[in-house]
Formats: sequence, structure tokens, C-alpha cells
Amino acid sequence: MPTDHDTAAVRTWRKEAIRRIEADYNRSADTHLIRLDLPRYPGITLYLKDESSHPTGSLKHRLARSLFLYALCNSWIGPDTCIIEASSGSTAVSEAYFARMLGLRFLAVVPATTAAPKLDAIRFQGGEIHAVDDPRTVYDVAHRLAVETGGHYLDQFTYAERATDWRGNNNIAESIFTQMAEEEHPIPTWIVCGAGTGGTSATIGRYIAYQRHATRLCVADPVHSIFHRHFDDPSLTSLPDGCASRIEGIGRPRVEPSFIPSVIDRMIAVEDADSIGAMRALSARLGRRVGGSTGTSLIACAQLIEEMHAAGEQGSIVTILCDGGERYDCTYYDERWLAERDLNFWEKEKALSAFMSTVSIR
Repeated sequence: MPTDHDTAAVRTWRKEAIRRIEADYNRSADTHLIRLDLPRYPGITLYLKDESSHPTGSLKHRLARSLFLYALCNSWIGPDTCIIEASSGSTAVSEAYFARMLGLRFLAVVPATTAAPKLDAIRFQGGEIHAVDDPRTVYDVAHRLAVETGGHYLDQFTYAERATDWRGNNNIAESIFTQMAEEEHPIPTWIVCGAGTGGTSATIGRYIAYQRHATRLCVADPVHSIFHRHFDDPSLTSLPDGCASRIEGIGRPRVEPSFIPSVIDRMIAVEDADSIGAMRALSARLGRRVGGSTGTSLIACAQLIEEMHAAGEQGSIVTILCDGGERYDCTYYDERWLAERDLNFWEKEKALSAFMSTVSIR
């Protein structure tokens, strides 16, 4: 691994690496904010921050960029460094993209259950796959591979909350509030997101506090995840039998270092089948497929909107469309796969379709 005794050649390479990443950012437009009117709930509007439009197709593109810049500026990456990451798929896709940009080898340590299209996307970006049967071992295996290769373990679960500048500098929170500026309710009542590393919720929560907004932050969490349990009882830090959540990208068996519960106002636990039902309902409303974690957040949004409506409140809620559904063709959009796992999503899909109906109740 590079040290502070780096040669002039390594420092020159590092400057060029940072320039390439910054140039890539300048070539990319900001992601869209989709307005979803809800005629059944007058005065309440839902917005979707569409992170699927990033070059690598997900919210994790922002994280991967930040992790590479953080590691480069800490002199942890040099021109011959092998990059390793533990990931459920999407982060590894984005990191493989940046590793290839810099001409670096990339190894993704992923659970063996990771959806095949995600693995294909990692390989498409030039990454290599190291699959493990027990998802709980991804951390140790990534550490071991870093030692064996003399490489660098990016460790998204530790560095996500510190690699991103939460005060601004084009982070997702700053983007949301900038894009909301001309809407009827420019300061959202709620922002809703999921938690995988915890980095996104940490960034948004800190930014809300820093800007002194009245917005509250809700984290939607798969029911078989430790995060919402830890939020209610800080003494709980892991699940004894590991994480059984089937919603890729969010929910963890242990409390990750980047998860900062103190910046969160509320957490809502969501059943896996309900996430899938909401995902499919939203896909029908938008005319294109979205991923499972977006469905998880939509369930929480629906609950908050129902509460606001019952209380006679008006306002806006913003959530994140994390990635596209094409990565889940063989899982969440495969009827046989769902049936084999007894994921009965139909009632929730029907309920969320009614929630988003274009027909007013008046």
C-alpha cells in the first residue's frame, strides 16, 4: 500500500487519478427528481430522487466516487493497488467502474445469492467476483484478500459516512434541497431512505441539521435487519442468525460503523413481501422497473403520508429511487423465484397501486 514516502511518479499518478474522477463527475448531469402527484391526498406530494440515472445505474455511484477520492487523498491507493470491496452488488458495480477508469484491478466479495445481473454488471465494468456462501464472512474475506494481494479494502461499511462531505459539495442532500427550491413545499416534511452502510442517512441527517431545516429523516429498514432494532435498543448490535432480508442493498446483520442513529428521527420496519409489492406497484405507475429497496422506502412513505393526511397536514416527502429493476429480472420480477420463497406480494401491490391512483377520492 502507498505511504507518505511515495515517489514523485506515484504522486503524479495520484493527481491524474483524482483529475479523471472529477472530470467524470463534470460530464455527468445531476440525477432527476420525479414528482408523483397523489390525488387521493390533496396537498401532499411525493418526490423520487432517481439515482438509477447515474453512469453505473444506482445510488452507489456517489458512494463509490467518494470512497475512491477519500482513499486517493489519504494515499491509500497507488498505480498498482488491487482494490477490494465487500458488497451485495451495486456498490461493487460502481467501484469497478472507477477502478477500470484508473487502470486498477478490482475484486468484489459478494454473497453467493447476489442477483446474476449484478454480477454481470460487475464483470462488464472489468471487476472480478469472489462469492462467499455465508454473507457474514464478506468483511473477513475482503480483509484477507487485501492482505494476500497487497491491495486496499475500500470498506464501504466503515468509510461511507466520512468519505462524503455532508456539508454540501454536491452530495445527495444538497441536490435534493436545490431541486425542491421552486416546488409548492420546498422544504420536505420528510426525507425517506434505506440503510445499507448507513452513509446516505448519515449524510442527509447531518445536512438537515447543518442547514437548520425542519425536515425529518425516516429510514425504512427490512424487517430482518439489525438497524431498526438497534435504533430502538442500542444494546442490540447484531442478529444471532445473520441477516435474512431478501432486499438487496439494504438491511444488515450487524450495526455497521457508518450507521449513525442519532441523526435519524424515525425508523419503519418493512416486510420483504411488502417491499416487493410496492416495488411492482411503483414500476407500473412509472412505466419502468425499479429495484426492491425503492419499494421498501415507498412503504414507509405511504405510512407517513397516511399519517399526515389523517392529521390534516400538507407538505412534501422525498425518497430515493435507488436503482433500476433490470438487475432483478431473475429475482423480484420472476414469479417462480418469488413463489419458491413464499413471498406473497399481491395484496400490498394492490394497496400501493390504490395509494398512487391518479383518481381522486373527492
